[in-house]
Amino acid sequence: MGNAQGNSQGNSPGPSQGRARRNSPAAPDTSTRRIRSAIAAERRDLADLLDGLEPAQWDAPSLCAGWRVREVAAHMSLGFRCSLPRVLWELLRAGGSLHRMTDRRARADAAAFSARDLAAFLRDHADHPWTPPVGGFASALGHDVVHGLDITVPLGLTRRVPEDRLRILLDHVTPKSAKFFGADLTGLELRADDTDWSFGSGAPLSGAAQDLLLVAYGRRVPAGRLRGERAERFTVAGQAH
Repeated sequence: MGNAQGNSQGNSPGPSQGRARRNSPAAPDTSTRRIRSAIAAERRDLADLLDGLEPAQWDAPSLCAGWRVREVAAHMSLGFRCSLPRVLWELLRAGGSLHRMTDRRARADAAAFSARDLAAFLRDHADHPWTPPVGGFASALGHDVVHGLDITVPLGLTRRVPEDRLRILLDHVTPKSAKFFGADLTGLELRADDTDWSFGSGAPLSGAAQDLLLVAYGRRVPAGRLRGERAERFTVAGQAH
């Protein structure tokens, strides 16, 4: 899912799994139809956002280390534009390294396509059934939402992910998913202050739900967005919005 700053990319039950707080609304319907509708809406929203960026913003750094906004945007549509045989061939060229393959393709595609093209790829493929290798449609939604935040957060844009989409992803945060994305949440309780959600146990780390989602996906966020004695560990040095 790209190269997150600070970190590179157990199904065990118990208190460390995400949970809604007491008296919170019932868990949302995460049926395939609901998730695919959320994916399509997110892609269209992000396409509109990309269409509104200034040229300088396309060359601004993202939360993905080494990638500008345009590399992130190019990466987001890779699964729509490349067939599985082409992806496997690219992976073979990269020596079997998924990270090397996606980095190479993002840089090449960012140079090959215009900003208008990159936005259009998302809009034109809003209903595309692509999913990552694991995780199904929930992972596809996570791919879109988190990479969207990789763009908007460092740009200082105030876009808030709609709560229904965010809730689907929060309810899919597990110890296994955090480990996959390189997020060390040992001894921490992520505690959203704008919705009824928490995850884990230990020292509290609080903030907006979408910022905590970034933490769970191995990202660091600008200073001032998280609160708690360990907040600095998940903060981008020298960047505040």
